[in-house]
Amino acid sequence: MDYIAYLHKDRDSDFGVSFPDFPGCVTAGKTLEEARRNAEEALSMHIRGMAEDGESIPKPSKLDEITDDPARKGAVAILVSANLEKTVRVNITARESQIAAIDRLAQRAGMTRSAYIVKSATKQEKRLSRNRAPRKARPANQH
Repeated sequence: MDYIAYLHKDRDSDFGVSFPDFPGCVTAGKTLEEARRNAEEALSMHIRGMAEDGESIPKPSKLDEITDDPARKGAVAILVSANLEKTVRVNITARESQIAAIDRLAQRAGMTRSAYIVKSATKQEKRLSRNRAPRKARPANQH
């Protein structure tokens, strides 16, 4: 599900994110991309916590419904997806140099090690799926 988030940026501060449908659910990031990633994680964790506590989860507001919201002043409205799939912790075995290389790449991408490994594996899965897709037969050359 996609929920509206307000992206705020004050002078001399990080990018802040708040959710009109979830008062108290806030996060931030040094960059726009970090703020967006943190918003997805914060929203997902907030909704999971509400569900565990037996609270009802509100339906997403519509963009037309927030036009007069005073909290939106000076903010940009963005849509944030809530990923409610359960996260699982795993152990992997790799050489120390491989882990160091993964950490360097993750840092350059502005990601955690776990996020980088998952994103890389997902990207590879999509690439392999495209390569396995049946190709359309070419029409025979007619003379």
